[in-house]
Amino acid sequence: MIRAFTIASGKGGTGKTTVTANLGTALAYYGKETYIVDVDVGMANLGLVLGLENASITLHEVLAGKAKIQDAIYDGPHGLKVVPSGISLKGFQEADPQRLKDVMRDLVSRCDYLLLDAPAGLGSDAVIPLAVADEVILVVNPEISSLVDALKVKILTEMVGGTVRGAILNRASLENTDLSKQKIQKVLGVPIIDVIPEDPNVRRSSTYKTPIVIKYPDSPSAVAFRRIAATLAGIEYNEPVEERRERFVERLARTLFRR
Repeated sequence: MIRAFTIASGKGGTGKTTVTANLGTALAYYGKETYIVDVDVGMANLGLVLGLENASITLHEVLAGKAKIQDAIYDGPHGLKVVPSGISLKGFQEADPQRLKDVMRDLVSRCDYLLLDAPAGLGSDAVIPLAVADEVILVVNPEISSLVDALKVKILTEMVGGTVRGAILNRASLENTDLSKQKIQKVLGVPIIDVIPEDPNVRRSSTYKTPIVIKYPDSPSAVAFRRIAATLAGIEYNEPVEERRERFVERLARTLFRR
């Protein structure tokens, strides 16, 4: 059964687009027919991180009524399908966000999983992605401003009839991960789906316009992305011995930091 998730955040810079690209790639790796769509038509980045910045037809043209959705679908790693938005101001001005519902109806007939990379914030263009998906996943950083803004998105999601599945804590450092998880769960009132650790390889992989689960598959964040994708797909994640050893070292380091 098709599952549609909106990946959202209250502020820009939380890593929402990186999360979308890597979760989509990991789901495709697990054999799931997966589409990811950049519905942030004003500040599109998904195409940039996947090397599709020069795509001739994007979601902009589809929402402007100038192209069909099938013409804006591009191949990504492991069979992932990507629908980028354009980066031109003119394309943004001509796009009609109300057409997104029609796009959704077309795409859900094509895939097992649909991930929408939503605009950050509370603007009118952010409301539709929050309402049309089966569930919303919040991406938050371990800082107060991110937490407060995510709470606003959660409230807005509930106001428009959407459901928040939980939050992904991104860019978590060793010394404050546990404390941040407790705070976020208490303030947001939603579970932490998983934690993606601070990882310099994320930035390195972005320079190659390649998801970290492809470029650095053994890095801590890549492991976390695969684990989250398995959770969303209902697949049992069998952690390799080396990964278990690394997680033990992380737990030990957190204990030492507290002391």
